[in-house]
Formats: sequence, C-alpha cells, structure tokens
Amino acid sequence: MPGISLVILAAGMGSRYGGLKQLDGVGPSNETIMDYSVYDAVKAGFDKIVFIIRKNFRENFENSVREKYGNIVRLEFAEQELYKIPEGFKLNSEREKPWGTGHAMLMAGEFVNEPFAVINADDYYGQTSFKVIAEFLESVKGKKGAFGMVGFRTANTLSDSGVVSRGICTANSEGYLTKVEEHHNIKYSEGVISGTNSEGIAKVIDPSAPVSMNFWGFTPDIFNDANELFKEFLTFVADNPKSEFYIPTIVNSLITRGVATTRLLSSPDQWFGVTYKEDRDEVINRLRQLTNDGVYPSPLFK
Repeated sequence: MPGISLVILAAGMGSRYGGLKQLDGVGPSNETIMDYSVYDAVKAGFDKIVFIIRKNFRENFENSVREKYGNIVRLEFAEQELYKIPEGFKLNSEREKPWGTGHAMLMAGEFVNEPFAVINADDYYGQTSFKVIAEFLESVKGKKGAFGMVGFRTANTLSDSGVVSRGICTANSEGYLTKVEEHHNIKYSEGVISGTNSEGIAKVIDPSAPVSMNFWGFTPDIFNDANELFKEFLTFVADNPKSEFYIPTIVNSLITRGVATTRLLSSPDQWFGVTYKEDRDEVINRLRQLTNDGVYPSPLFK
C-alpha cells in the first residue's frame, strides 16, 4: 500500500527576508523551521518528502537536507523555474520570477502518485497539525477530489514586522470549504485587521476567520486538474509579468466547478513563521521554549 507524501515549497528566494531563509538556523541546535516540519511529518507517518526548489541553490540545499535526514525518510527534489510552462505558451520576456505556489505544486507531479500534503518551508505548523492531516490523507486513499486544509485563525497568522498575504476561507455548516480568496496587505492596526481582496477592494477581516497557511491535503488527481487550470490562467495573464498562480486559486476553482470537496480541518497548534527578517528573534524564542518544554529534542536529528 502506498504511503503519504509531503511536498515542501522551498523555491522562494526570501526577497523580503533578505536571504535564503529556508536554510537559516533558528532552532537551539541551528535547526531550520523546515527541519521541524520534517521531524513532525515523519513522526506523523509521512514516508516521502518532495522539496520544490530552484536550480541555482539546489546543490547546497540538497546536500544540507540529505545530511540531516536522508537516512530516515525518502527525499525527492523538483525544480521550479519560470520557463516550465505547458507547450504552446510563450514566456513573457519581462517575467523575472516563477508563477507562484500553484505552479510550484505542479512541479511535484512526477514524484507523487499518492495522497500528499503541501506546506511552506518557512512556516511552523505544529505536531498536531501534521497528525490531523496525516489521518485525513490515510482516509482518502483511492478517492478522487477529496481535499483537506488545516486552517488557522487569521489573528494568529499576522506579522508585527509588515503586511502579509493569506487565503481567507469560507466553510459551510458541514465543515467543507465553499471559497478561498487570496487577500493581500493584511495588517492589524487600531484594533482592526484589514486587507485587500482579490479584486483590490479594502476589507475588514474577522480575527477568527479561518485562513489558509498553505497546509493542504490532496489526492493525486489534483495534478491533472491543476495543469488544465494553469493553462487557462496563462491564456488570460500572458501579458502580465507579475501574475501568480496560487494553490487557493486552484482549490477555489475546483470547488466552484464541483470537481472536488475540501474538508476544513482544525488544529490547536500555534502557527508562526519568518516572513520578514525582523520575525526571526520571535521564532528563535518560540522554538527554544518548545524545546525547553520537551516537545522537541535538541538536536532534532542525531
């Protein structure tokens, strides 16, 4: 019986952070945030990790992670590059960056034929979150269009250092997502959380609204559907060198078309991450506390 896989989106260059934050040591023994996700995933039952990276830092990245945990879990590496688009489409010469998280996920298709989760490399999700998504993925083996998402409260996903982008979620009474809408420039100011929606309209956001932190669970049929949506996307945005193809956009489209359902899963874990360089000290303090509380050993991998 095939296992379950974890796809880690690690191709971002950290322009706001000021460096390659995927390999920045923030744990008590110089662990990266990504190391904690791998540790939690293996503990929860994941048996394969697929890293989405860029060619220009692949050698250093691959050597680093293989040395740490190449002997405890199967590792694969897929490169996300802006020229990797379907046949028949031309690359805009003004484009400088790849096409976003949805495009990044598509790069994992050649390595994944089983239910899988997707996370960001620079976000901490917590051990319970991985257990919840692992149980969900085990329950949907052999099914199609059975997706899940671990949601976090909007108020618990902000940064004191600047604005963030989040997928704000709406669910029905049965606990299934009905809509995921990407919001940008989200911030807390004067007692109110606000941001701009996908149409650029300013909105006040409920602090308890479930938000996507890109912790998704998918059945492998999503690759075919997402590839077709990517072609549709390219048809309409070919002239925009900064447009991005997001995972929430894929999910929202498939929900709307009745192709898939997405269960909103919950976890008591506290999310945190490093969007900006200024977030680093807070992350260091939280990981030190989790280690002191006995949640994690130090070092993580021996």
